[in-house]
Amino acid sequence: MKHKLVPVAAALLTALASHNVAAESATDILTDGWEVHGYGSMNFRFNEDLQSFDSELGKPDYRTAGTSGKSANQIEFVLKKHTEFANGVYSDFVTRTEYGNGDSFYYTSSGAEKTNTVAQLEVKEAYVALGNLPYLGDGTEIWAGRRFLNRAAGILSGEFWKQSSGMGAGFETNLSSGHKTGFAVVAADPEAGFEDRPNDGERTTVTSFDLYYYGVKALGGSFDFDAKFMTRADEKLPRVDSADDGFGVSVTYNRDYYGFDGWSQTAIAYGEGLGSNRGVNFGGWSGDWLEDSKSLFITSYGVLNINNNWQLGTEFTYWAPENMDWGATGNATDEVTRYIFAARPTYKVNDNFRWEFTGSYAVEEVNGGQWGRKDKATDFYTLEAASVFTVNADYFGRPQIKPYVTWVGTNDEAAAGAIGITEAGEKDQFVFGVHAEIWF
Repeated sequence: MKHKLVPVAAALLTALASHNVAAESATDILTDGWEVHGYGSMNFRFNEDLQSFDSELGKPDYRTAGTSGKSANQIEFVLKKHTEFANGVYSDFVTRTEYGNGDSFYYTSSGAEKTNTVAQLEVKEAYVALGNLPYLGDGTEIWAGRRFLNRAAGILSGEFWKQSSGMGAGFETNLSSGHKTGFAVVAADPEAGFEDRPNDGERTTVTSFDLYYYGVKALGGSFDFDAKFMTRADEKLPRVDSADDGFGVSVTYNRDYYGFDGWSQTAIAYGEGLGSNRGVNFGGWSGDWLEDSKSLFITSYGVLNINNNWQLGTEFTYWAPENMDWGATGNATDEVTRYIFAARPTYKVNDNFRWEFTGSYAVEEVNGGQWGRKDKATDFYTLEAASVFTVNADYFGRPQIKPYVTWVGTNDEAAAGAIGITEAGEKDQFVFGVHAEIWF
């Protein structure tokens, strides 16, 4: 009987051994799953006539701050499929789907949204990333697809001053010193999305070659360095003097709140030609600058933790573009200088409620007579008060529902119309609203 069991035992051992070999295969999947993240912003607001309106009150141009986004119902979902393999290699498939960005109408259940082609459901990002490939080494990653690469935005203006947005591919690695280093090629078509395409339908594809080196420890914080070299297919340029190339550079300094408890990010950027939009802000909008366009951009923002109840968010931004030709009346606008200082103190009443106050002062200087301005310098003001109902009363606690009242004003009637003040002859306006927001 024992002799009969020997072949059976041998067969079982062989099967187990072969299973162990298979389990140790380099391409075996160890973990595999989906992550869901996203953003929601629902801004229910009225002007003084109890009317919805299609304006951000100058916020995208560093003229005002506050709860001024015009999107009535903006939703984003980021889906990420992450897979890890036995030999340490991983893969990511990332998609970002967005709806309602830039659409200010209040829709009902009638289904009328399908007749509006603005801000419909769109896939804004879709790319594949592969990491730790054995022939590239640990801490490396390659990617290809449509992406928002290396984004950064001010906390009160909300403007992305750094990004590369478009189709592309790239390589990234973490050096032994811990510094993230990368190279990417990202391209965009300025004509994309237009039914009546300019330039007789010719494509003037713009391409950015990105180099970045992040995480250099110094001066009590860390520095990030970006350089972008841009070019454009020039079969048919928008203007005779349109730029067909350009560059942009930036240095970002990350640390605590200027020596106090909190955090801050300070950056200086410079760009010329196609890189004139804040130096390192590349996308489909990069194709409309002139050969001699250039700009200097400086920003600094962060959050100070004053005590257990008070927090303070601040932002200072300075942007000085030259020779941008924004379609000003009369002669081309040779120089525009914008700067804004904004502050948002918040008071935590308890874990689920806080008071929030926002104030800003901005100045825009242009050549005399441009855009119908009476003065070379125009002042803009914002005051806002809000009560915030939330699950977490921290400065960035979300989700939240925020009833608010905002006052915006300027010293120039032509500028008032430019930022969306609707009452003719008035230089200021109140806005009343309830803003719901969630990050997840």
